[in-house]
Amino acid sequence: MAHIFSFWESRSFYDSFMARSHDRLASAQSGTFKDAQVKLFDYRFDVKTGFEPRFTDADLVRVAHCRVHEERAEHFTLMQEKVWNPAMAGSPGMIRGLFGEAPGHEFLVLSMWQSAAEHGKYRTERVERLALRAQIEADVASLTGDIVELEPTWTV
Repeated sequence: MAHIFSFWESRSFYDSFMARSHDRLASAQSGTFKDAQVKLFDYRFDVKTGFEPRFTDADLVRVAHCRVHEERAEHFTLMQEKVWNPAMAGSPGMIRGLFGEAPGHEFLVLSMWQSAAEHGKYRTERVERLALRAQIEADVASLTGDIVELEPTWTV
């Protein structure tokens, strides 16, 4: 499985790429992958510090895709800001991240880490305690995610 993250300077640049170049590039890659899933998220805010789409200083990315109950979307966003972000920001080894939103009450939390060992220190019992505090079970309808070990030769 491969995860590909792309970051666009603006929606107009993204729309221009999709209108002018996407189909040509996609047809050239035909047969090289199966079951591609694409989602476009709008940036909402940083996790820890000013996000930069630079991956050279990170070895690992944690990505969480959350589908949130409509009536709980505002609470979910507030808890990301007030509970999860400070906890991640205070974790040694967490470099930076972002919180994004897609239509249909879908959210993406992407966090970049110096190493799997540093991310592992954050994950242990803290996550359960934070989940209770943030009332995540009441907010989240479904949660999928992955821990992605970065391949430096794929970074452009």
